[in-house]
Amino acid sequence: MKILYVITGLATGGAEMMLLKVLGRLDRQRFSPHVISLTSLGELAPRIAALGIPVEAVGMKPGVPNLLDFFRLVRKLKRLNPDVVHTWMYHADLLGGLAARLAGVSAVGWCIRNSNLDKDKTKFSTRAVVRLCALTSKWVPLRILSCSEQARQVHVVCGYAAEKMVVVPNGFDLTRFKPDEDARKRIRTELGIEVDTPLVGLIGRFDPQKNQAGFFEAAGVLHRRMPHAHFVLAGQGIDVSNAALMQAAARAGVLAKSHLLGLRNDIPALMAAVDVLASSSYGEAFPNVLGEAMACGVPCVVTDVGDSAYIVGDTGRVVASGDMYGLAAALEELLALHLSEKATLSERARARVAEHFEIGGVVRQYEDFYESLLANAR
Repeated sequence: MKILYVITGLATGGAEMMLLKVLGRLDRQRFSPHVISLTSLGELAPRIAALGIPVEAVGMKPGVPNLLDFFRLVRKLKRLNPDVVHTWMYHADLLGGLAARLAGVSAVGWCIRNSNLDKDKTKFSTRAVVRLCALTSKWVPLRILSCSEQARQVHVVCGYAAEKMVVVPNGFDLTRFKPDEDARKRIRTELGIEVDTPLVGLIGRFDPQKNQAGFFEAAGVLHRRMPHAHFVLAGQGIDVSNAALMQAAARAGVLAKSHLLGLRNDIPALMAAVDVLASSSYGEAFPNVLGEAMACGVPCVVTDVGDSAYIVGDTGRVVASGDMYGLAAALEELLALHLSEKATLSERARARVAEHFEIGGVVRQYEDFYESLLANAR
């Protein structure tokens, strides 16, 4: 079966990394994948190409789509003649789905990876694309894959065709994300802190939805209770050149205790180095960082957005969205646990990922999704 993936872009992000994981484990005896980015190739394109998978870019610019670019995409689809087209993210769902239909492909599947469409957190242009997707969801896609139950519900309320929605969670490689004492020591040496220094992590790109400013509010509260605690942040735009973050850390009184590392390619080591991972987000669908941390045996404290509470289960703590005092209290609670309690929680966190979100089982659900798409198209 020839599957054509159409995605908005291939920069590092949760959706893009999940696509990479799916591509890396897809049964290549049964499926032949090809990837098209609507915009640029981005840093993930070489990693996809290294899997022996063709990857190309249309070169569309942000803003109103250029009709010449759109019809170039249609021609590409006609030339490639895939059995299934699977689009990822709103702009790709709309443009890639329409292009696939014009190219004569009926086995079209969409992919939804967002669960917060609040006006103050989501650009007007994105919300406009979502409305168009809702209108066309009745006839463009045969199936719509959502990475979380919360995202499914939000989009049904927006007008998406409910009967077409299926939920397949994100998946995690337990051989790559695992407890690693050597990595813990190495990262802490890099940060200039002791092995037993309480370390709270926040991993994710700089974005209003991620609420890094709120995280520093919680860090300030925690610092007054546990002045020896440190905070490590990583992700695109998370570095010392980010004036807003530096000011937030300074206001909270934790600038000297904070480490802003920017975009990293050693996330498994970073995850294994922290004692607790925080998620202060206003909106998520299925945040990858939670499963990655839990696979490393790291408990998480999360705001109750998207499927975060479901992912964590009874292995961490959940607070209301925006409750940074609650976030600080929950972080303190986990950091103060006795060593034996920490060990038990660590084991439960990793076991939950193994039971519900192991990447091999998740990819099999994707493969079933493609078989269903093709069967229904026929």
